[in-house]
Amino acid sequence: MLGVSLLGSATLAILNLVDRLTIDIPLGDQSATLNPPANERPWLDLLYQLRRIAFLALPAFLALYLLSANGRSAARRIGLDLTRPWKDLRDGVVLAALVGIPGLGVYAIGRALGITVEVRASGLDGIWWTVPVLILAALANALVEEVVVVGYLAERLRELRWQVPAILVVSALLRGSYHLYQGPGMAIGNVAMGVLFAWYYLSPRWGHRVLPLVIAHTLIDVVAFVGYQLLPEAWLTALGLA
Repeated sequence: MLGVSLLGSATLAILNLVDRLTIDIPLGDQSATLNPPANERPWLDLLYQLRRIAFLALPAFLALYLLSANGRSAARRIGLDLTRPWKDLRDGVVLAALVGIPGLGVYAIGRALGITVEVRASGLDGIWWTVPVLILAALANALVEEVVVVGYLAERLRELRWQVPAILVVSALLRGSYHLYQGPGMAIGNVAMGVLFAWYYLSPRWGHRVLPLVIAHTLIDVVAFVGYQLLPEAWLTALGLA
């Protein structure tokens, strides 16, 4: 399952980091665009973007299918249902704040130390479909990462009788690995996010639920993607994002 989803992204990110570290340009002077345009013609670019988003989310649905192979509801098993929407929304907002606000600090420190590239959250032109597409991209990212890296991975490792600390480490390191293309600074930040999210899921107190994680991740990415698209250049510069 991981081989057809995020392990490919992780190995590519590692190679990308090796490439960045072995060229003459300092890491801090390099940049990465998370949502680049795919075609100069807007209508065709829209089709490319929708195709990318659809295929990005597919591993999440494959993971749900594999988790339901024994006849159980995979969505209910990992807490991706709507049995407690308001509590999930509340927890998602809190988790987004716990990750997103310190995340800006981690990014700023990484930029100051030269261990994080300039992350451009969107390279799309400001046309009518840009914001909806960025929101869909945020949701797709959240689904595949939280369903696969937390829900699916944790359930499979629990079946193998792994202990909680080991699951936390594996899940967090996997999350950090496919963010290495942004530099070691952001990878470390994502490892910390991975520990928090996996701990939330595995803690009996919170009921083994992925939906709050999907909500939190979506909110973080929407703020990053859409905010980068809409905020004035001066604001982005002041925040260290441009």
